[in-house]
Amino acid sequence: MSQIALIALDLDGTLLNSEKKISTRNRAALAAARAQGIKVVLTTGRPLKAMDFLLEELGTAGLKEEYTITFNGGLVQRNNGEILSKIVFTKEDVDRIHDETARLGLPLDAISEGTVYEIHADRKSLYSRYNPYLNFIEVGANDLPDTISYNKCVTAFDQEFLDSAIAQIKPELFQNYEIFKSRDMLLEWCPKDVHKARGLAALATFLGLEVDQVMACGDEANDLSMIQWAGLGVAMGNAVPEVKEVAALVAPMTNDQDAVAWAIENYVLKESE
Repeated sequence: MSQIALIALDLDGTLLNSEKKISTRNRAALAAARAQGIKVVLTTGRPLKAMDFLLEELGTAGLKEEYTITFNGGLVQRNNGEILSKIVFTKEDVDRIHDETARLGLPLDAISEGTVYEIHADRKSLYSRYNPYLNFIEVGANDLPDTISYNKCVTAFDQEFLDSAIAQIKPELFQNYEIFKSRDMLLEWCPKDVHKARGLAALATFLGLEVDQVMACGDEANDLSMIQWAGLGVAMGNAVPEVKEVAALVAPMTNDQDAVAWAIENYVLKESE
């Protein structure tokens, strides 16, 4: 296997512990990797605006030669904001998805860059609990702006009700969009063929890297594609079974036990010595 040149990291349940923080050991491992010229790329469903504090902590905020993959692969950009690759929804897509969530009694939020449009519904969305750094605007379904594009939609609600509703989503929606859970209470709706592997492959091509030079770490269903695609896909010990099944390596510990640092120390830094 070639030496790892890029480390792609999911956030919740992977790089971040249960307190939503980067541990001292994880931070040290990432700093050691960056000191050897290895790219550290946060690969997440969040927009860049929701990660400023994490990029600051890693020392990559605002840097032109550092990169982040956001919106589950729909947006690949430099950390100075310059966009390298972008796939989005039109308002018509959002309307079609909203018709389905309304039928199922689910809330829906449409996200455009750092703004979240909370579409009025009987059941209140829980998304603001996850990303308080974003700008939330409540609107009626007929009042969504049609002059902008949307990066993704999310449905954030009680897990039991959400799981029951997911089983009732019309099959054609799955054919036309990427629909997956990224947390117990969070369902994500993305444009067709938008997933973390697509964004990671686009960035690797831009940087002139081969797939076997990429390590990807994750834990949830929205990480499955990049875990499967990467030369070294690493599942956290707390990962869902589907991710563990496709991973080349399953860490013997969880995100709360510095599984990311363990993977880097044993499979990246040792290889570079």
